[in-house]
Amino acid sequence: MEKIDNLDKKILEIISCNARIPFKDVAAQCGVSRAAIHQRVQHLVDMGVIVGSGYHVNPASLGYNTCTYVGITLEKGSMYKTVVKEFQRIPEIVECHFTTGPFTMLIKLYARDNAHLMELLNTNLQEIPGVISTETLISLNQSIKKEVPIGYQHEETAPIVDAEG
Repeated sequence: MEKIDNLDKKILEIISCNARIPFKDVAAQCGVSRAAIHQRVQHLVDMGVIVGSGYHVNPASLGYNTCTYVGITLEKGSMYKTVVKEFQRIPEIVECHFTTGPFTMLIKLYARDNAHLMELLNTNLQEIPGVISTETLISLNQSIKKEVPIGYQHEETAPIVDAEG
């Protein structure tokens, strides 16, 4: 993967906070032309640094009020790909991870309410061949949601090193 420089990192920091910010505003904050921002962003997309774009929909606004994480234990880890194909058919599942630790997989799903969650668990998930157990954790509140640190070093916050080291 090609290396990204401080300008790329600054651009990423700005657009990851507000993906709808006009390039002219990003250019002004970075002290470069709008064309330079456009080229840099396109290059970051081409390199796979920026993946996807779009709007985030609030699940509760669509009636999905229960956010749940479910640890899945499979009969055999090698069944992962087959089980993932089944999970892809369940629209309420929004994330799936193959994990280490006590579970073979961890999924995130949204349900309308507890009755809908129970239906998803009992009728959908636990009936998939290879799934031998599930453990459910209901999220009561999402306290943090952000992107990974970009690593851009603001000049005014750069560490100060004294003569002694």
